[in-house]
Amino acid sequence: MELMNAIQISASGMKAQGTRLRVVAENVANADSMGNKPGDDPYRRKTIIFQDELDRTLGADLVSVKKIGRDMGEFDTAYEPHHPLADENGYVKRPNVNSLIELTDLKEAQRGYEANMSVIDSSKAMIQRTIELLRN
Repeated sequence: MELMNAIQISASGMKAQGTRLRVVAENVANADSMGNKPGDDPYRRKTIIFQDELDRTLGADLVSVKKIGRDMGEFDTAYEPHHPLADENGYVKRPNVNSLIELTDLKEAQRGYEANMSVIDSSKAMIQRTIELLRN
């Protein structure tokens, strides 16, 4: 039944967006995580890459997480010569987590999750209506 396929497709989207929400939460939680000793790198922002994969039993493309990687961008630095993690020049490396980017990713993941949930709700309602029609 095509409506059941729509539910499975949307469920794969919800799972992928749920993973994205977890990655964003990790980034936000570690936005202030520094290294252990002077010169150590602080927390490096995680990124997520999606991929489509053909499900031959459904005859449809599903979404899945291809990879959770690391943002290899530069770390922020701050001149704090008295900080215990400052290097020999007095600079402290800060995580490359930008809270504005994380908030944007969070909103996008939330909206994607909600959109997939709406498709499931609509499909479920259509299946229930079809059953009601068949009973009469």
